[in-house]
Amino acid sequence: MRRAFITGTAGFIGFHLAELLLQEGWQVAGFDGMTDYYDVTLKARRHAMLRQHPGFSATEAMLEDRDALASAVTQFAPDVIVHLAAQAGVRYSLENPRAYVDANIVGSFNVMEMARDAGVAHLLMASTSSVYGANETMPFTEVQKADTPLTIYAATKKATEAMGHSWSHIHALPVTMFRFFTVYGPWGRPDMALFKFTKGILEGTPIDIYNHGEMWRDFTYVDDLVRGIRGLIDAVPGQMAVEGDSLSPVAPFRIVNIGNSDKVRLEDFISAIEAELGRKAVRNYMDMQTGDVPATWADAQLLQNLTGYRPQTDFRTGVARFVRWYREYHDL
Repeated sequence: MRRAFITGTAGFIGFHLAELLLQEGWQVAGFDGMTDYYDVTLKARRHAMLRQHPGFSATEAMLEDRDALASAVTQFAPDVIVHLAAQAGVRYSLENPRAYVDANIVGSFNVMEMARDAGVAHLLMASTSSVYGANETMPFTEVQKADTPLTIYAATKKATEAMGHSWSHIHALPVTMFRFFTVYGPWGRPDMALFKFTKGILEGTPIDIYNHGEMWRDFTYVDDLVRGIRGLIDAVPGQMAVEGDSLSPVAPFRIVNIGNSDKVRLEDFISAIEAELGRKAVRNYMDMQTGDVPATWADAQLLQNLTGYRPQTDFRTGVARFVRWYREYHDL
């Protein structure tokens, strides 16, 4: 029976990945700090659902607590570690940058140390499309330079990529970094656009639309994302190379985009929410916010070459599934 240690299992993506692996028969140990960046009740509900599986156990502690992390990893003895826990949110990084340095850099380094000490077969760590920063050539490919991050959030994720490469080189540890593109779906974070738009439309309160609606995003449905991660667990760097690979020439390390490969206009996304809810949004158009970018768009060919899979859920289908969950969760 395979064993995965996942950080961030009370979070949006970690919850969905843990559920998928548990359904496949894996043993999963979760690790989560249960921070109050958003409603802790939602996090507790996710963990409670996972605990219904006999193969799941969890430690609630901060990544910065090296001793707690070391104890959890040592006791579980995982085959792979998937590091998803992070201080998320582009806009919050403008208000509280130190939280990003603590969680995303210090915490990630602690995870890297544990992966080395445990001798895992593969360490996988989350990055973000935000590392592409001011890049304008799209769709974004993994071999592009990503040296112009526009927020501390993006900078901490880029730093994690650089640390992961050096750690992989020094310790011959297979490391895969995956860059996520605007993930959405059921059990999502309340600070995410889809959550806020749905809430605002239902309550009849204005929704903030940045750059006066001239925004495009590569919306990636969460089930597609975790299927991509699942495939990458078995695509161990150094064991195989494929066309268009980002595999390092000096380490068993690669970077992989996980995105829907479909640039969607924000106004069309909002229209899909309106259609599902049967009511119109009150739009509050605003200027672009500091650190934001007008567009993201993933080239997911490398993911397909490595795993045979690529995200494919149409945003209208994904929005419908989210709205159905939102109504059930809030008993509407």
